[in-house]
Amino acid sequence: MNPILVNCWRGSAIESRHRGAVAVVNAAGRAVLTVGDVQQAVFPRSSIKFLQGLNFVKSGAIEHYDLDNRHIAMACASHNGEPEHVDIINDWLSRLKLDLNDLECGAELPSHRATAFELMGEGKAPTRAHHNCSGKHLGMLSTCCHKELGTKNYRLYQHDVQRRWFEDMERLCSVRATSLPWGYDGCGIPCIAMPLQRLALGMARFADPSGLPQDDQDAVAKISAAVTENAYLIAGKERFCTELAQQLAPRVLAKIGADGVYAACVPEKGLGIVVKVDDGSMKAVNVVLGAVLNALGEIDESTHRALQHYIAPTLNNSRGEAIGRMEASSEWESVTVREDWLL
Repeated sequence: MNPILVNCWRGSAIESRHRGAVAVVNAAGRAVLTVGDVQQAVFPRSSIKFLQGLNFVKSGAIEHYDLDNRHIAMACASHNGEPEHVDIINDWLSRLKLDLNDLECGAELPSHRATAFELMGEGKAPTRAHHNCSGKHLGMLSTCCHKELGTKNYRLYQHDVQRRWFEDMERLCSVRATSLPWGYDGCGIPCIAMPLQRLALGMARFADPSGLPQDDQDAVAKISAAVTENAYLIAGKERFCTELAQQLAPRVLAKIGADGVYAACVPEKGLGIVVKVDDGSMKAVNVVLGAVLNALGEIDESTHRALQHYIAPTLNNSRGEAIGRMEASSEWESVTVREDWLL
């Protein structure tokens, strides 16, 4: 059983506890920090969008369709569906001479509540452009169009555009992607389950791509720059991904997944980080990622204050009164970082 990583307090007593695992490795695959079962297979969900975006960047579609860093950031985003996000998606579709029906994610209300209420208040229905993964889909569609792979059913497991990012995952994570358990993500794209430590290895090689082919190295540089320059696009208002990037990018690049997964990398140290909270709590996984970055010395006092509402949140009741808190458990007091294995 994985250790308790986060405690949730109500008043003076712990009300709930969240177990999980953490893998921090370098590009050689050596463990710098591990907690819990790092060999367990997990679905990374959207946390690997930086890695999935490599093939789009390498495809030549960016140059062919006159795209820029905004589109790269959107391809790596789990965005809120705010007007700024939707405008880029619609413009991108027009550049490809496609329309919303060509996107094979579903229509979904904006994940930002105020934006969703505003849309409903105007009597408008959500479109596929509002889906938080529409940018990832458009990155794949751009590759399909430019490489003449066919756009119909591009979301399916056997389509060539999916096999292309499988191959990238095999190279970065040292796995055989097509032999791993798989399913479909909420947006309709295939999702592969693999050991936590192998996912962290992939993020470490994104952090330190020096051992990768030159086209991979160039693509990593472009994605890192795009995410750093366009922190708002990768998530949006009131989102940890965006605020973390605004505070720490490019020193730390992080991407939320779903069901309790977060991935990150620290390029200066050549480290990849993946955390998984067993019960899928997204509030708890923010706390865990904060604890990991703190253990690695990446969060100073001012950054901690700026991100406190994510990494050490106060819990309020409907009156706005503080009635509890979430915090890293005492398990972190015994966590050690293998300094000799840092890049």
